[in-house]
Amino acid sequence: MPSVDLSLDECLAYSPGLPEPDGFDAFWADTLAAAPGDGGADKADKAPFTEIDARLPQVEVHDVSVPGWAGRPVRGWLRMPAGATGPLACVIEYLGYGRGRGLAHENLLWASAGHAHLIVDTRGQGWSAAPGATDDTDAGAAGTTPGFLTRGIESPETYYYRRVFTDAVRCVEAMRAHPRIDPERIVVTGVSQGGGIALAVSGLVPGLAGVMPDVPFLCNFPRAARITGEPPYTEIASYLRLHRGCEESVFHTLSFFDAAHHAGRATAPALFSIAMMDEVCPPSTCFTAYHRYGGPKQVEVYEFNGHEGGTEHHRARQLAWVRALFDRPAED
Repeated sequence: MPSVDLSLDECLAYSPGLPEPDGFDAFWADTLAAAPGDGGADKADKAPFTEIDARLPQVEVHDVSVPGWAGRPVRGWLRMPAGATGPLACVIEYLGYGRGRGLAHENLLWASAGHAHLIVDTRGQGWSAAPGATDDTDAGAAGTTPGFLTRGIESPETYYYRRVFTDAVRCVEAMRAHPRIDPERIVVTGVSQGGGIALAVSGLVPGLAGVMPDVPFLCNFPRAARITGEPPYTEIASYLRLHRGCEESVFHTLSFFDAAHHAGRATAPALFSIAMMDEVCPPSTCFTAYHRYGGPKQVEVYEFNGHEGGTEHHRARQLAWVRALFDRPAED
């Protein structure tokens, strides 16, 4: 596979001009204060956790429904080691584009490692016919192209990822309130779209224990939309091909959701992965977020891989990184 973007040396030195929009912090403060419902943040009821029989003697599985954007439910699976005592560290995982939470018995890695693991639906995505799917009831803005990347793109207030990022924050809050979770040992992670969501959460939620974004999507929208011919970024180009002259307003909306801007506000330790032959999330866009990340950071570069990144090789790296993170003595 040929190189698709800048070389590794160029990416390591890459520092694009990516101006933040005026009012970025105020927009997100207002969004998170008002999103749970008319009553404000205090109206976010506790998330229901219903244990189910997944026929897994070593793993407890709970069907979760977190009050997300406007108090509307976001579904997930919470998996924990059976019989575990004491507050557990928790890994919250956000999903790639078009994926849903799957079946109850899937994705047992983190529970097998002794941690709680919440896997979170992305509203409106995944298999809509699946039991308990999370609907995007606020969708319906006119003029969008197929997919999710241009839903409500006419303004930051109506944009799809305003709802998604709010859902993601509410899931952290729900886990912090869970009696069997240690609120100071929560790590957020995800691949592609999930990595971009994790980066957004890293800047919106203080006090996370760690962040693990893999080949993150939603970074440096202006560059991504112009250099890649692979979806989902092509949805932006398709929209602008139909809506001529809207470039300024579209990229203004997207600037409030650029994971690179959120990353600059993060303080938790982070382990990134970036693939140099990634045609879906070009490496220069991922490095934009990495270079701007505000906390301690490391990056694993997979020079000859595409959007699949490090796959299970990187999972092994993450397992070791999380163990070291949680075994680290508390600071005075």
